[in-house]
Parts: sequence; structure tokens; C-alpha cells
Amino acid sequence: MSTSTTPSSQDGRLVEIFGGSLTELHKRVTRPDAPPALTRALELRAFLALTEVQVARVRDRVHEAMAPSRDMGELSAEELRFDVQWLAAALDARDGYLTALGELLRTMPAQSEERSSRPVEFAQPQITTTLPPTAVPAPPRAGAPPGAPTVKAPDCPTSPRPR
Repeated sequence: MSTSTTPSSQDGRLVEIFGGSLTELHKRVTRPDAPPALTRALELRAFLALTEVQVARVRDRVHEAMAPSRDMGELSAEELRFDVQWLAAALDARDGYLTALGELLRTMPAQSEERSSRPVEFAQPQITTTLPPTAVPAPPRAGAPPGAPTVKAPDCPTSPRPR
């Protein structure tokens, strides 16, 4: 069974967001115009499905070892310790894939064909007026009194006279 046919806990969410069955989504992702979000989501889904299979296998193995009908003499602390480590690692990986997939779906929504053909809509109105540039005063001369003009013009009555 390949990861494209192995169920995952997020299949329903992917089908809902991207629209179409998993088979259709896998066909859509092979087209050259496939949305990057769909490609990445299906890649993460494949890792998630594989990890969830591993979690289930280890969980089932631990349950089988701990079954009430099993002989206590068959229990192996070493095997159970090893399975607990494997289970912890697989659950950590599953949590990481769930987080990554959730973040991807939150930040990169699917683009359906009808949505991608619509013009872009802006949330804020477009600016249609241009303001004239504002005059930026020149920095004051070194040693000039505060408020003194910065341009020295000999014929200007407000310019300070040289001493």
C-alpha cells in the first residue's frame, strides 16, 4: 500500500480545502499548473500517513504484549522500553507533520480554477491622488543661532550679515 492510498487523519480536511477526492488531488498535482500549496500539502500528507501507520503498528504491538491473556513471563522490559522509545519518536514526528500541514493550510490556501481567474481584490481603496512633494529644510549651519536661515543671500534682508 503506497502513502497515496494509505489513509491519514487529515484526508477529510485536505479534500474539503482543495475540493475533490484524494485520487483527484493526486492527479491534479501532476499537472504543470498545480498550485504549490497542493503539492506541498500532499507531500506532507504522505509523511503523515507513513508516520501514522508506524504509530499504529507500535501501539498495537505494545497492546498485544500487554494483553491480559498474555503470560507475564513473556513480558520483556527491554522490548517494551524500545517500543516506548519508538512510539515517542513516531508521535513526535506525527505532531511535527500535523503542525507543518496545519501551518501550510493556514498560510497558503488552495487556489481553485475559478478563484485564480478572478481579478485581484484589494482590501483597501486604491490611492488616486498624488500629493506635491514637501520641502525638506536644509540642516542648520554649524555655529548658526537657532532659527537662523540656512541659506546665505547677500541681498536678503533676513539673512545674517557677516561680522
